[in-house]
Amino acid sequence: MAREEWTRAKAAKNHVREALESMTRGAVRCMYCDDNRGTDIDHFQPLENAPLRAFEWPNHLLACSWCNSNAKRSLYPVDADGVCLLVDPSAEDPAGHLRLLLKSGLYEPVAKSVKGSETIRVFGLNRSELVKGRMDAFYRSRSMLRDWHLRCQDADPDANRVAQALLDSPFIDVVYAMIRLKPAVAGVVVGPETVPALEAWRAEHSL
Repeated sequence: MAREEWTRAKAAKNHVREALESMTRGAVRCMYCDDNRGTDIDHFQPLENAPLRAFEWPNHLLACSWCNSNAKRSLYPVDADGVCLLVDPSAEDPAGHLRLLLKSGLYEPVAKSVKGSETIRVFGLNRSELVKGRMDAFYRSRSMLRDWHLRCQDADPDANRVAQALLDSPFIDVVYAMIRLKPAVAGVVVGPETVPALEAWRAEHSL
């Protein structure tokens, strides 16, 4: 019955979709993979588990059709106490459970976090196309950061446009992972030529 009501509620779904799209970046990215365009309203806790949450605003996220229909589907792992084992990107910082390895493009759980492991598994965060996309984004982001920094130093008005283009790019999680690098390892990971730009970006676009 909940699914039937949700299917018929076209006006409500349009309202929810517009609100979610206003909260996303750039070209309306999927809130799970940050790669594809978000096209589907996903019930974070599936209707099969919680039919009464069909129209509950905190239970709605914008996902691409792949993440919604092929990866997550109706999966909703919980622990022995019924607590969800998925990272809810609208309610908690994913960095508390997930770590992005910049040079490999792979995610790994932080400190063997069960929630991190289950999130990687359920959403397929390490599927090959996402790994390649993050690796490409790593090299692209370093170049854009250096370009942005040079333009800032030259007082070039296009610096802001470069910064916005970077923020609107897919896989912005790569840039956030770079920001979180400790100074002692930043040079090794991003290269010493990128460190000044990264430090300037961190100061202006801190998390």
